[in-house]
Amino acid sequence: MPDYFDEFSKHLISDDKPSGYFRKIEDEDFFNNDYPFTLLSRLKHTEQNPKWHPEGNVWNHTLKVVDNGALVRDKSDDKKVFMWSCLLHDIGKPATTKIRRGKITAYDHDRAGEKLSVDFLGALNCDDEFIYKVSKMVRWHMQVLMVIKNLPFADIETMVREVPVYEIALLAMCDRLGRGEVTERVLSEEKRNMRYFLEKCMPYIKSLK
Repeated sequence: MPDYFDEFSKHLISDDKPSGYFRKIEDEDFFNNDYPFTLLSRLKHTEQNPKWHPEGNVWNHTLKVVDNGALVRDKSDDKKVFMWSCLLHDIGKPATTKIRRGKITAYDHDRAGEKLSVDFLGALNCDDEFIYKVSKMVRWHMQVLMVIKNLPFADIETMVREVPVYEIALLAMCDRLGRGEVTERVLSEEKRNMRYFLEKCMPYIKSLK
């Protein structure tokens, strides 16, 4: 197998819009037929609730998130981990997407995605530390939403032990802005949400010191 990890990484870290590269390969045989790339290609066939995701399927959303990530990757402490987390953040959706009461849902896709990102990167022979960091970013990328909405599934205490909080906030912002049109109002609201999230996390971060 060619070294697709390095090839993907090059575009994720260097391209202004990495989506251009992935659009070029999305119809190639290896991407649609060879494991582990099938874990990504099936995102093209996984639909989302149009109320929250007017951009369409999970692959469309993922590429918007990757391009958002490229705009802010220099703010990350580890660009490679961050950009791979953007690419794999919703890898768990095909396995968890269901129709419930006439609506498309993907409950627990973050938990499913943690394992699948380990499988994906393991198949590319990535080192254990890198796999751990990306998989934990995938695991916790929904935590921002849970915290700002005060949902019972919020678990800040565990999250701050496993991932850098600022990195999760950055990923979550890219994720939230990867849906439909980004207006000034939407951008302002998401920035406000991120500040609230970071404030909520501070006591837990201080307790680790």
